[in-house]
Amino acid sequence: MIRCKMAIARLVACFVLYSSLGHIPSSLGVILRTTDKIVWANEFEPIELTCLIESISTNNPRIEWKKIKNGVPSYVYFQNKIAGDLENRAQLREPANILIFNATRSDTAEYRCEVAAIDDQRDFDEILISLAVRVKPVVPRCSVPEAVTVGTSTELRCLENEGFPAPQYRWFHNNEELPQDPKNSAKFANSSYSINPDTGGLKFRRVRKEDAGEYYCQAKNDAGHAQCPTQLMEVYDVDILGIFLKVFGAVVGFLCLAVSICHSFRRGCFHKKGHNENNYNWPAQNSGVEYGDADEGHFRHKSSFVI
Repeated sequence: MIRCKMAIARLVACFVLYSSLGHIPSSLGVILRTTDKIVWANEFEPIELTCLIESISTNNPRIEWKKIKNGVPSYVYFQNKIAGDLENRAQLREPANILIFNATRSDTAEYRCEVAAIDDQRDFDEILISLAVRVKPVVPRCSVPEAVTVGTSTELRCLENEGFPAPQYRWFHNNEELPQDPKNSAKFANSSYSINPDTGGLKFRRVRKEDAGEYYCQAKNDAGHAQCPTQLMEVYDVDILGIFLKVFGAVVGFLCLAVSICHSFRRGCFHKKGHNENNYNWPAQNSGVEYGDADEGHFRHKSSFVI
């Protein structure tokens, strides 16, 4: 009996001490907590945001949920019903949790649970939860060159811009995944490629015959993955015949031009009389009469002279 009295006295003393220091026992105030302050969900799958009431004295507290996106708040649960863009897509579950039936990418935001208890000494508490909805990647856009020459450089590209968070990229050659570092694989140790998993680029510094084949890219994040259709890349040796034909064509073109210029010179298209060129004035022909010199004093008849 004495021990019980002493225990009661200690409890009373502790209460007085806490009250004098400004501390309020949890039974006299509303206190909230959550299982996760940062929540991830997959698109089109259900997710529950927890708002647990650890202590409360008020029988019918006022519960509200707000969605805060880009700094602008809007109601999610107000006056005992779901509101806003979650209407018909969510429900309140005891004690104050919000269950979203099919989360979408537009649901990515911060959510604030507020509980007001007028009968409690601490009559209000709130808790903030961040929701991020993962989005599965769509089929990426892939660019694979149809044909390249041995020893040249080339790049294969892969891009997807719907997935959230941003996906990582992987490349496959003849249905076998290419390792990020070819030096770590005996099969690809002599390859000169490099893969950027963030941008989806596959670069070859020097293409080999062994690099020919079918390629496809895969974009993947925590929500899932998607891949582009297979595309064929062919690798050719140096085109000796093509180079010879180009050189031969250039030589033939040059010869044709030279012949054309020579022919034009022969026709006099480029002839121009020079200043130093001699001009010969031949004497005019007489019409059958030939006059003698002035000192002869007479003229002579030619055979063509007619009397």
